[in-house]
Formats: sequence, C-alpha cells, structure tokens
Amino acid sequence: MSKSEELNRLKTKCIECRACELGKTRKNIVFSDGSADAKILLIGEAPGADEDASGIPFVGRAGKLLTKLIEDCGFSRKDDFYICNTVKCRPPENRVPTDEEKKLCENFLLEQIKTVNPKVIVLCGATSAKSFLGSKIKISQIRGKWYKLFNNIDTTVIFHPSYLLRNHSEEHGSPRWLTKQDLLKIKEFI
Repeated sequence: MSKSEELNRLKTKCIECRACELGKTRKNIVFSDGSADAKILLIGEAPGADEDASGIPFVGRAGKLLTKLIEDCGFSRKDDFYICNTVKCRPPENRVPTDEEKKLCENFLLEQIKTVNPKVIVLCGATSAKSFLGSKIKISQIRGKWYKLFNNIDTTVIFHPSYLLRNHSEEHGSPRWLTKQDLLKIKEFI
C-alpha cells in the first residue's frame, strides 16, 4: 500500500472518530495538506474556523503567512511539506486543545508521522512544542534548537504564524526574521 493510500485509510478512520467532544462540534476533520512523500512534516496546534470550514490546515491568515514564509525560503508547501495538527477537529472558540483531546487524537498523529516518515519534523507554535517537549517550555527559548524525537527524527520548533501576524517587523532578530532562519536551517537536515 502506498503512503497516500495508507494516509487515506487513516483519514477515513479519523472521519468516523467521535472519541471526544470536538468530534461532535466540527464541520470537517482537518487531517492534512501537502505531500505524503514530503521530507518535512509540520505539526500545528489545532484547526481554526477557516480550517474547519475547508478541511485543510493553515488556510486562514496565519496559513497564508506560513505559506509565504515557506516559499520565501525556497520550499514548496505542496511538495516539500506534509502539514497536520495535534488535533484534527476545531476546539470551540479556537481555544487551545486540552491535554485529553490531544491524547485522544495522538494515535492519528503518530500514524501520520510513521507513514510519512519525514527527515525533519517542525513543531509550529507553543501548543505543538509543549505537546512533545514538556508543558513548562518557553517557545522563545527553544525555537531554532534541534531535538531527536519520534524514532530519532530531527525536530525543531518555530514560532506560530498567528504570533508572527502580530509582529510585522522583518528586521534582523525579529520573530519573522528568526522564523525564516529556522526554516532555512531545515535544508541542512534533508
């Protein structure tokens, strides 16, 4: 079975999931975007309203900024990245997903990682980073650092694009500049 077929099988299971309350309030599951053969897997927090409506992660204002940053660094979102979230359904009012919700959705995420088998994982934002690196971390202190997670896959952390929407400067040392540097560094690992 190809990676795409395996992911489609997993998506079908995800559509049927009602393990938590999020499954009762969603419009769509937001399973993934990008290539099953990507070398880079990006994990975000949770779907927002735009993502819930479309079924695709990172399509709102933050998603458009993420795509621009990816392309500015010489990558293709469609071909070089496989993008998913810690949970597949939108939390009400775009709140942060609870630990219980993330735990109930974890098997889908771990299967996505296993199936795609990327060279690099990018944890996008504090919620994603805290899910795997511990709840007491500060993203400003760990972004740009590299870890070995998920069977020794090179993993890094970047600022969430919704944070970058509030920080427009691209000057040296600014959050947007740092994020571009972090994304460019990925080229050394793939």
